[in-house]
Amino acid sequence: MSRIIHPFPPVFDESSRVLILGSFPSPASRADGFFYLHPQNRFWPVLSAIMQVPLPQNNEERHNLLLRHHIALWDVLAACEITGADDSSIKNAVPNDLSPIFSAAKIQAVFTTGQAAFRLYKRFLLPQTKFPAAALPSTSPANARMNLSALTEAYRVILPYLS
Repeated sequence: MSRIIHPFPPVFDESSRVLILGSFPSPASRADGFFYLHPQNRFWPVLSAIMQVPLPQNNEERHNLLLRHHIALWDVLAACEITGADDSSIKNAVPNDLSPIFSAAKIQAVFTTGQAAFRLYKRFLLPQTKFPAAALPSTSPANARMNLSALTEAYRVILPYLS
């Protein structure tokens, strides 16, 4: 287990309406400098499906997809001790400061990608933001009980906030 500081900034701009929060980036995401880059993570296929756009092929395309569709993306934690990508191993968590996002954007809804991020949000960030969040299913390959179709259907809940 090692202490890791979040290595990249959030994605948002003044037109962001939905904030999606993970817990902390996986080793694959940290290595490649962007969110949800484990090869079996289904986050980008899910977003592509609900937005009806081609699957982004690089970080610039992923970044542009988010901003074009008014989605802010970050993680609950700024630093923690973690073993690999195992959220259940997180210790000594330090939360991110979400105030720059809430100050700049007109966030209408906050969602988390999974129960671990939801619990961390409630514990660390809800007292500061006073903004309730809703948990979406994890797109991680560890969530094998949900297939891509079921995940896509679950994530459609964000669409009304984006128009």
